[in-house]
Amino acid sequence: MVDMRKEEIAIRWRTSAALGVTLIAFALAYFILPLFHLFPFQTSHRLALAAQGSAFVLIWLLIAIGMVSVGRRQSPEDIGGAAAGPPSDRLAIKVAFLQNTLEQCVLTCGAFFAYAAIMEGDGLALVPISVILFGIGRYLFYKGYPHGAGARAFGMGLTLLPGALLLIAAMVGTFWGLYVEHWAR
Repeated sequence: MVDMRKEEIAIRWRTSAALGVTLIAFALAYFILPLFHLFPFQTSHRLALAAQGSAFVLIWLLIAIGMVSVGRRQSPEDIGGAAAGPPSDRLAIKVAFLQNTLEQCVLTCGAFFAYAAIMEGDGLALVPISVILFGIGRYLFYKGYPHGAGARAFGMGLTLLPGALLLIAAMVGTFWGLYVEHWAR
């Protein structure tokens, strides 16, 4: 039996910790990375940065696909594929990891492009730090998965929150730009 109250408390604490780590990493990246790298102002270069960041994020999807593929080939119960029935206990976590990684990749890659489309200069330092947090988050999510929702919450937070924050920033920036352009005249 799962103690739902205990799991919920663990999820909230670990997700809050992931938010704290993300915000600290964002602040450090914003102030330190521009000292070593000039971030682009040209739209094509900004979108290229988003594409490069997305490539590193998508590597995690490739890894997850490979884990499920190898797992299926090594398991008589799973060799028939998804259409043959639910995954065996040996493969279930890898399948769940693949599904979650796909979802996180779609959100994060989309966020990178939306953010890079409106942000220029030093603010783009948040893209490479988001890539790093995504990778750490995926690893911790997978390692924590067998131990329950609370154990994987920190990894989930490090995966989800950077992309979510960039997406929110892109939306706010877009609406702010529209406001300034059309209403503040």
